[in-house]
Formats: sequence, C-alpha cells, structure tokens
Amino acid sequence: MRQTSATAALLATAVIGGLGLTPTAAHAQAGAPAARAAWIKSCIDKKSDVTYPCGHWQLIMRDGSRVTVRGAANTMIDGDGDEIDDTSTFAISADGRVLAYERAGDHRLVVQRVGGPAKVLPTSFQPRRTENLSLYLSPKGDRVLIDYTDDPARLPAKVVTVATGKITTLPAADTMLGFSGDGDEVLATRYLSDNTMRLSAYRLDGGSIKRTPPQVVANTLTTALSPDGRTVAVFTAGNTDKKTPPRVRLYDLANGELSAGADLPLKAGDAPYLASWDAGGRLTAVVQNAEEGHPAVVRVLTVDPETGGTTQTDKYTISKSRYAFIVAGE
Repeated sequence: MRQTSATAALLATAVIGGLGLTPTAAHAQAGAPAARAAWIKSCIDKKSDVTYPCGHWQLIMRDGSRVTVRGAANTMIDGDGDEIDDTSTFAISADGRVLAYERAGDHRLVVQRVGGPAKVLPTSFQPRRTENLSLYLSPKGDRVLIDYTDDPARLPAKVVTVATGKITTLPAADTMLGFSGDGDEVLATRYLSDNTMRLSAYRLDGGSIKRTPPQVVANTLTTALSPDGRTVAVFTAGNTDKKTPPRVRLYDLANGELSAGADLPLKAGDAPYLASWDAGGRLTAVVQNAEEGHPAVVRVLTVDPETGGTTQTDKYTISKSRYAFIVAGE
C-alpha cells in the first residue's frame, strides 16, 4: 500500500538541502567521512544504583578517529514528553555516511550526513512518544524507514525517499526488519492468528512478495534481503553443547526454496547478530563480543552463502564504559 502526501515536496527540499545532497547525485560522496559505529556512555545513579545513558553519542570512524554527535538526544521520551532512561533511537547507513536520530531538546527526528548539518524531518513523521520507535536507513542513506511499534495503537511504517521526497506507507501490523541491499525493498514480518509468521518483501515502487517460511527461517537469528528483492540470507545459531557452528542458508521468498546451507567458520557462540547485502550482491555479517565490563569487540565479515566461507574486513573495539552501541547498517 502506498500513500503520497503534501509533505513530500517539503521533505525533498528540506532534507536534501540539509544533507547537502542533490536529487541527481545524492551520494556522490567520494572521500566523505564514514562511521563504523556509534556508542553512548553509561552513568550510574548513586542513590538507586541504576545505570543510564549519558553524555553524547560518539561515532567511531573508519579512519580511527572519533566524532561527537552533539545534536543527538541520549534518551527517549514517553507519551507525556517525559524523559525515559533508555537510549534514544539512532541509526547509521551501511556505508557509514548518513545518520538518523532524535534531536536533543525536542526529540524531533533528523537526518544528517556525517560531517554535515542536520535537518529536521516534517512533523507528520513525528510520533508523540519515541520509546516505541525504530529508525532504519537504506544502505546508502538515501531512504529512511520509520517504524512505529507502539501496540495496540500502532501507526503504519513510512519510508521517505530523500532525493524525491516520495513517501511510501507500509502495513501497521508488520514489523519492519530493514532494507534490501539496493534499498528498493523493505523486509518485514507479521505474526498471524494461527501462530505462524509471514515474511514479506515490499517493493517501494509497488507490489510485494509474501510467504509463510519454514520454522528454521522464522526462528532465525538475523536475516538480510538481497538486492534481487526475493532472496533472504538466513543465519542460524550454533550449539555450544554439541559444538556445532552457526550456519547460513538462502531462502527464496518467491518460490519457497531453502538452500541446504553451510557451516560458518565461527565458534558456536559467535553467531552473527546483524547481516546485510550491498547493491553488488556481497553478503556481510557482524559478530560481536560485548561482555559487560570489557571493551566490546566487533568483527565485520563478508560471507559466501553457498560455501560458508568468510573473510574479515574490519575489526574494532568499543569502550567498556558504553551503555549501548549500534553499528553501521543496524
């Protein structure tokens, strides 16, 4: 289901201008700074001994530098506008060049190219509360997905195409999982009354593919929709008792075929928690070790879904004083 809005023209002008992008070359950003991840510090209330997010969001850049996002809120708000001691919504595009977050002070949703000015989105996208809000950016940050998850008064998700200001509305009953590798589709799930789960790929130019997948897909750790809009990479957990490794499989939404799968060269407890495809069809998975009181270690792997072969393309750490962190593409 699609819906256009009078805010489209406003959004196109406001967001594109604020990002310093043009409709014809929205991401001609050679040499622009790129972020690996973002994290926020943890503080402790001495009276209650409760931890809470504090300070500013910090970007870990691919060149090893650190950037402070001073305009981003560190906590979210409830329906009365009161602060909640949990982290605000924050997203980084998979290419690391565009951010989306809640603005400090008023919690308005903004989009910002890394190193550029932030621009607020129109109020039509602004929920009363941000405690039940998820933001996703397409791999290049040229589209923003806003998912409102406040059941039962749930609003439909909306996708904004930055270059044109086009707005696509997706079913409120679905839970959004993120964009496909080229950003032209959105993967979503819906739990049905018969206790099954339906998996859907919504094309942003209209139409969709829907299917009830087998349990191995429904119970997966993480999924990723390829640029073809139908192939879903499925990562399943290993078994620490049996010492079996995590596995990767491919599921075809169009015909229901599920590949035999392949073991990943990882320990049983090191299953990927995030996966994505790029526009060229390369599959990436993220593995983390985030033991409390120790620096988090994040590894980025390219994965061959047919053989299970992996190549580590990046590895970095995040401060042990973190309250929370997110990685590019999350």
